[in-house]
Amino acid sequence: MFEVPVLNENNEKILCEMNGKNAHMLMNIKVKYMKAGEKISFCEDKNETAILLVGGEVKFSYNGKEETGKRENPFDMKPYCLHTSKNTEFSVEALADSEIIIQQTDNDKEFEPVFYNPENCLYQEFGKGQWDGAGHRVVSTMFDPDNAPYSNMVMGEVFNKPGRWSSYPPHHHPQPEVYYYRFDKPQGFGACFNADEVYKSVDSSACFIDGGEDHQQVVAPGYNMYYVWMIRHLDGDPWYKTTRFVSPEHEWLTKG
Repeated sequence: MFEVPVLNENNEKILCEMNGKNAHMLMNIKVKYMKAGEKISFCEDKNETAILLVGGEVKFSYNGKEETGKRENPFDMKPYCLHTSKNTEFSVEALADSEIIIQQTDNDKEFEPVFYNPENCLYQEFGKGQWDGAGHRVVSTMFDPDNAPYSNMVMGEVFNKPGRWSSYPPHHHPQPEVYYYRFDKPQGFGACFNADEVYKSVDSSACFIDGGEDHQQVVAPGYNMYYVWMIRHLDGDPWYKTTRFVSPEHEWLTKG
């Protein structure tokens, strides 16, 4: 499934809800646009929460601490993300007009808040020496089972170079996944492959990938594409890097 979410009266775009829209993604995810000076507070009784700064400048306040993140735009490789468990009080204050993405899911475990920044996020470069560079991209990971085994979620970013492929070779995994796209120019576009369907990915669009479905992405020449990727572990079947399964007909692509 693919859509371009509509801005609501709360200056939000709802991507999915555990008990509502796109419930099969098993997550609450929304994009929030904040005006300078606006402040929102959180304390979830069932859900863990991750808030990622997509662009702008915000202050995170939690457990008597304050952390500031500033990011000119999504293509500035400076992710700032606060990840908290249920029963944690925290707030986000916009120091400038800002865009954030909020990811939540249910989690009985409690853990200390973690603040991710450019110094402690994992950056990986893929595809540079493969397929004549057609799959060259940069992937950053805020948290996954390697550094957050207590979480029921995964969050990362992909920086897709013009004319190149990402999330490649075509692959699948049992866990549902959501992509949220941004382009460096408003007219930028790409193609989103989701199972047997192909969609035109555009700025601020989203893709909802069912477990077990192949998915891969490409962007038009001349445009940079960015997307946040968010996964919900299945109970008893968490996502790991090793659970990316390449379909048999495409396995030869992994050999060189």
